Amino acid sequence: MSNLTQIPITELKGIGNETALTLHEMGIQNVYDLLEHFPYRYEDYKLKDLADCKHEERVTVEGKVHGLPTLTYFGKKRSRLTFRLLVGRYLITVTCFNRPYYKDKLKLDETVTVSGKWDQHRQTVTLQELHFGPFQRKQEIEPVYSVKGKVTVKAMRRYMASALHSYIDQLEEVLPPSLQARYKLLSRQEALKVMHLPPDHDSLKQARRRFVYEEFLLFQLKMQALRKMEREQAPGVQQAFDSSKLVEFTNMLPFPLTNAQKRVVNEITYDMKSPYRMNRLLQGDVGSGKTVVAAISLYATVLAGYQGALMVPTEILAEQHVDSLQEMLSKVGIHVGLLTSSVKGKARREMLERVKNNEIQVLVGTHALIQDEVVFEKLGLVITDEQHRFGVEQRRVLREKGESPDVLFMTATPIPRTLAITVFGEMDVSIIDEMPAGRKVIETYWVKHDMLERILQFIHKELEEGRQAYVICPLIEESDKLDVQNAIDVHATLTHYFTGKCNVGLMHGRLHSDEKDEVMKAFSDNEVQILVSTTVVEVGVNVPNATIMLIYDAERFGLSQLHQLRGRVGRGSAQSYCVLMADPKSEVGKERMKVMTETNDGFVLSEKDLELRGPGDFFGKKQSGMPEFKVADMVHDYRALETARDDATNLVNSDAFWQSDEYKPLRSYLKETGALKGEKLD
Repeated sequence: MSNLTQIPITELKGIGNETALTLHEMGIQNVYDLLEHFPYRYEDYKLKDLADCKHEERVTVEGKVHGLPTLTYFGKKRSRLTFRLLVGRYLITVTCFNRPYYKDKLKLDETVTVSGKWDQHRQTVTLQELHFGPFQRKQEIEPVYSVKGKVTVKAMRRYMASALHSYIDQLEEVLPPSLQARYKLLSRQEALKVMHLPPDHDSLKQARRRFVYEEFLLFQLKMQALRKMEREQAPGVQQAFDSSKLVEFTNMLPFPLTNAQKRVVNEITYDMKSPYRMNRLLQGDVGSGKTVVAAISLYATVLAGYQGALMVPTEILAEQHVDSLQEMLSKVGIHVGLLTSSVKGKARREMLERVKNNEIQVLVGTHALIQDEVVFEKLGLVITDEQHRFGVEQRRVLREKGESPDVLFMTATPIPRTLAITVFGEMDVSIIDEMPAGRKVIETYWVKHDMLERILQFIHKELEEGRQAYVICPLIEESDKLDVQNAIDVHATLTHYFTGKCNVGLMHGRLHSDEKDEVMKAFSDNEVQILVSTTVVEVGVNVPNATIMLIYDAERFGLSQLHQLRGRVGRGSAQSYCVLMADPKSEVGKERMKVMTETNDGFVLSEKDLELRGPGDFFGKKQSGMPEFKVADMVHDYRALETARDDATNLVNSDAFWQSDEYKPLRSYLKETGALKGEKLD
């Protein structure tokens, strides 16, 4: 990207070997790395009128010392010094800690400039910096850098000024003139200088805007180039089928497709007919009808003379899928098979033989599908449900069971568009953003813990109507660290409360998969009326008779997880309820509960969740595929992200990008990052 990567930081004045080692630990190996070490915030030293300042804002004010300072000591070597300062018409108090030497230096009626945090209620400034004399500063906005060891922020400012002075002219431009002109962007040299030495807030805004766009464009170019290479290097199966038969099939379904389902089916079947391999992510909220879309897609692949496979995370979900697919596909003479670890011996051998001979055209199963013994005659379509539950490797093995079959990933976890663009950027994305007609909205209530007795009475009333209930807890056993209701205690409490009235089951992550399946089956068959569980119940359980979801300590969960849990009820014709029991202390916790009661739209919730929690936590743990941006923020800069994605797509698909000199720096960048070799990108 730049010849500055060849210049060691020890070339800069003031950086010796010891400092260089500390900078290396910070990821700064050369002059280019140093210039790309952007400030994480800025201090504003502009003189302000206290009348305009907000509580706890950082302020810089000039005034006259109006009273001799008082000094008090507390503890070892700790001190507090206070003095009165007349600032315009305000008489304020300045407090500074552990600087006793100011006592003899401050003189009555002397003019000083102080910077620090303003306490509007106490009319006090907690001092951070003091300058003897009237306000004078070359720069009103000072950068603040993350530093380490003996490297101070002041030292970092010196190194940066030295690097800018000596090397800024050697910094190469990466964005083509046409894009710079289109968006009125600063040049790279100009923007970098402003980021480190901002003359004013407007200039800083423009410099940041330039780097936000650049970061997003470079990232998206990697994604789109990778996608292009994958498509060209792995031609898919071109599936020819009679579309009129597909229309006949959809007309036979007991309910009409929503417009969103029709749009998504068209996107998928268009991909299947193309010579390229489909690599598509299908997002649909809980209950939006993804299974029907999967059935139509599987029918299309069979019409084209191929087989289809559907991989799901749990055995019970596999069984439920087989039931619903058989109901739809048996009418057109298609055989659906089930393969899980429970299918053993002779039954297993027969199933494998029938798959190999294409007597089974659609095979549904757990990760048992990817075992070596499973051989398809002609695999054309692979669908993975709740794809984030499977590792990349598991998905790849299933894909390789055929000659480049089309691949469809399905998820009921609505992913905000910014994350879909970044984390799944190499895929095409289809969204079912409409619910089938007639579905009753789940009523959601937020209650405090002291209402438990009333909630249990309400559950009892529903059970008497023949309904069932889920009760979700954050932990399995009691924890010293978190004061949360755990599943084992709650199970004991409810068993006691409902003795002789109903059966209470218990499910959690420490049970073996056989035990989990057993508990879940008992709940599905209504042998257990209340299921106490941790979040293992979150994905893919269909019990239409369950109408109540009670979530203990709901503030411990993210919005997307709460929404997934809520989606376990509301699957039948009866009215369903979700009760969030929570006493959140933080504003974010309260906001989550409020949002949950206001909307049932998973996409609205996922956007809000991303806003409240940030991208790193969205998937419950730091996602390895999450890109790290130095300046850009995926949540707040999402419009720039979408613009950069569109620009990158257009560039990669144009001949000019691959031939014109204007785009040479961008092509070099792709080469250096491995995107042009079809390698996996970080």
